[in-house]
Amino acid sequence: MRLKDRVAIVTGGAQGIGRAYSLRLAEEGAKVVIADILDAGPVQQEIKEKGGEALALRVDVSDEESTADMVRKTIEKFGRIDILVNNAAIFATIETKPFYEISVREWDDVIRVNVKGIFLCCKAVYPQMKKQGKGKIINVASGVFFKGLPLFLHYVTSKGGVIGMTRAMAREVGDDGICVNAIAPGYTVTEVMADESIHDEAFVNAVVGSRCFKRHERPEDLTGTVIFLASDDSDFITGQTIVVDGGATMH
Repeated sequence: MRLKDRVAIVTGGAQGIGRAYSLRLAEEGAKVVIADILDAGPVQQEIKEKGGEALALRVDVSDEESTADMVRKTIEKFGRIDILVNNAAIFATIETKPFYEISVREWDDVIRVNVKGIFLCCKAVYPQMKKQGKGKIINVASGVFFKGLPLFLHYVTSKGGVIGMTRAMAREVGDDGICVNAIAPGYTVTEVMADESIHDEAFVNAVVGSRCFKRHERPEDLTGTVIFLASDDSDFITGQTIVVDGGATMH
């Protein structure tokens, strides 16, 4: 087990990719806090049934007090914080439209969760990681930043912000022994994204066709990279963004 007795927080861990991250971290020996605005109880139960340790917390990452409470409860339960996976984001519910039709409310909602949420979670865990002299922050960006996907201007902009934040923060916390990196997934088929009402077959086929590996991306395709970035194997890597999308994007 590469993460035995480490403590990991996964935001947006109640379903989809976040659930996959949570389960894999637990398999590698980590004690996992599943933080989500949705009910994370079922994922907590899955981990416990497999012999792992987990804590489900209802957290709004865009609220400073909620993220501070997340950290307090994590330390009360497990005594430390080693890993933060900033996975919570708005994407599946976004209505595609030209940028000039995006309302200010839609723009603010996406930026509030996708950028501010990561900022607040990092700010909340930093004192504990600094105290420990080591920590791993893994921000979830997206390959769309490198491709400039149309009709998702607010989402693409938010993920560009995640990459910029990752690089700047890595410069600030290096002396504290904290690594800050990002993973950029491609379009990933989850129980939510498989809903045809969200994205049609033509869209999905175009995405698959752009890859070197002509198949759907699954949550399990991403977990190995997260484990690597969370483990000691990546101790001399920081400020980087690793694209995991089957070769659709190269940078």
